[in-house]
Amino acid sequence: MSGNGKKVADVAFKASKAIDWDGMAAMLVSTEARKEFANLRRAFEEVNNELETKFSQEPQPVDWEYYRKGIGSRLVDMYKEAYDSIEIPKFVDTVTPQYKPKFDQLLVELKEAEEASLKESERIEKEIAEVQELKRTFSTMTADEYFAKHPELRKKFDDEIRNDYWGY
Repeated sequence: MSGNGKKVADVAFKASKAIDWDGMAAMLVSTEARKEFANLRRAFEEVNNELETKFSQEPQPVDWEYYRKGIGSRLVDMYKEAYDSIEIPKFVDTVTPQYKPKFDQLLVELKEAEEASLKESERIEKEIAEVQELKRTFSTMTADEYFAKHPELRKKFDDEIRNDYWGY
């Protein structure tokens, strides 16, 4: 295996082990997000698997002596020279430097969205608790008790009653 190919395969393997897929999946709330996340995970695993299999295979060494015995040393030496002169180009990553800042920015936006989502979840949970409390106590609560708890609704209610029944 070429040195760079092995490095790529090793990095991909280590990256796949470092990702907490289940932890990230647990944070998703919508079905659409779960589907997209499953697609992302599947694509990542396909690429990672291809990297592992493609770059993990070592080429078989050529037994030049075996061919010299059967074919002759002059022709084999010519092929060996041509084989040894082949240079495999080194991989130069020009993509990562372009997308690293974008990826880092996305991570920052993700953290901000996560914080906003947590705040919104907290607000909604409080609202749900209030509604559940209202449901529990509403059957025994009088209108005055309700308006005492929600004074902002009292004026609105009075204005609507006045308009509906007395027309002013």
